[in-house]
Parts: sequence; C-alpha cells; structure tokens
Amino acid sequence: MRFIRDIHAGKEAAGKPTISFEFFPFKTPEGEETFFGKTLPALMTAGPDYASVTYGAGGSTREKTLEIVERIQNDFGLTTMAHLTCIRHTRAEIGGILDEAANRGIQNILALRGDAPPGENWAQTEGGFEFASELVTHLRERGGFGIGVAGFPEGHIDCTEGRDADWRHLVGKINHGADLVITQMFFDNADYFRLADYLKGQDVAAPLFPGIIPVASAAQIKKFSAMCGATLPEKFASRLDELGDDAEAVREYGIEYATGQCRELLERGAPGLHFYTLNKSKSVLRILDNLGMA
Repeated sequence: MRFIRDIHAGKEAAGKPTISFEFFPFKTPEGEETFFGKTLPALMTAGPDYASVTYGAGGSTREKTLEIVERIQNDFGLTTMAHLTCIRHTRAEIGGILDEAANRGIQNILALRGDAPPGENWAQTEGGFEFASELVTHLRERGGFGIGVAGFPEGHIDCTEGRDADWRHLVGKINHGADLVITQMFFDNADYFRLADYLKGQDVAAPLFPGIIPVASAAQIKKFSAMCGATLPEKFASRLDELGDDAEAVREYGIEYATGQCRELLERGAPGLHFYTLNKSKSVLRILDNLGMA
C-alpha cells in the first residue's frame, strides 16, 4: 500500500482528479456480506484511488474499522485510510491502536477529535488528547503514517467561536503535519470555495478534497445536516419537499444535484472528489458516469 499523499501527487502530475470513497463498519453479517460481495466490487469498477473507513462514536468500532481496512487492502488492492478519534482513548491506548494498524499494513490515518455517543457531551479523556491537532502531532512524531484531517466549510458545529476560528484550527492541524484535508459534506459549493481560498491565503498547500454525499432520502439528509451543521440551500430543500416520499424521484434528484456539484468543483480546481457512499454503489457510479469518469 502507499501513502495517499503520494497517490494524489501522481494524479495531480497527470492532470487527473483523485477519487475516493468513504465506508462505515457494518451492523450485521448480512451487511458485511453485501458490501464485500456486491457493493465494493461494483465501486472498484470506477478505479478509485483510495478509500476510508469510519470509526464509531466514542471509538465504538475500533477493531472492526481496522479489520475492514485490512481486508479492503488485502483483497481488493485499494489503499485505505483508517479513521482514528481522540475520544475515550488515552495516549497509550492510541499508541496501541497505531501499533496494531501498522501490523495490519495500514499506512494512512484520518486524525479526528471524534464525536461523543448519542445523548452524551464530548469530554477529554484523562491522559488523552483534547484536539485533533494533538493527535496529528503524535502521528507525525511517531512516523510511518500518512495523515489526513477533517475540514468544515461552514465551521464545526461545536466551535462556539464561529467559522473563522474553526478555519484557524484547521490551519493549525495542517501546520502540525497533516498531508491532506477531507471536508464535511456540504451542499453549496460557495462554502467549499471560501474555505479553499482561505487556506490559499494562509499559504497552506495540503489538498482540500470536497466531501460529497448523494442524497437518497430527504428525511435522512435532513437528519445528517442537522447533526453536522451543514446547511441545505433553500432551493435544494424546497425541491426535496416537493418530491416528498417518492424515494426514486429523490434519489434521481440527489444524483442530478451531486453531479452538478462535482462538475463545478472539478472545473474550478478541486483536487478530487471524496464520496460519502453510505455503503452503497449505484448513486456514486451514476454520478461518476455522468462526469465521464466511471
């Protein structure tokens, strides 16, 4: 496997965007069977450059995340990044997780503060890290890992100081040693370009990969956007309301909308696209086909 920073550098040199997919750990054996038997093989036909696998709230999927990353890399030959959060882990425990990751051949880590489990407030673990920047520093000092971090075009929902303060924190994470940034989902490209322009103004060179989610359910996307603080543009939200419970129409509109987002992002210089797949393949493949990239 390779460092994602090197994969992207090669794509950039060739004048091509970097394409990546995010997955989450399965809740059932049937979900795992479907993912490895159907979903991932279908997505591999698009020739992705790398993937990432999430880490449950409070570190609840630690072992499963590493297992999935290892299996994707070994069985499908796709470089995959493991998410790692600060919450509920001491520094010693994180060191143990990184030892295990290295032993499994995992070379890329997405360093996150992490979210508290539903119904709980975030709190620093005694003997652990408070901020993602501290985890980035730990990873860089340890060596051996490529490092990604999260960026929030509209500011992190928990940053009480506001968007500009959150963006300053992002610059800090990059300056502490992050190789790349993957954004939270957004639905107005202007938010992405404002963040991209800000980072350029700070002389930050790490690529900013836009995180795109194809809408498959109006109720689901409203829930997700409320949880992470992503604004639904008025025209977009109104169209979803008009489509109501017509699941197929919502899915088609989601593909159409995301295709438009992706096309503009690439035309205006985004270094690639990172798709929040929700462990599904059809919408993502349709979008890439619309872009002539399937």
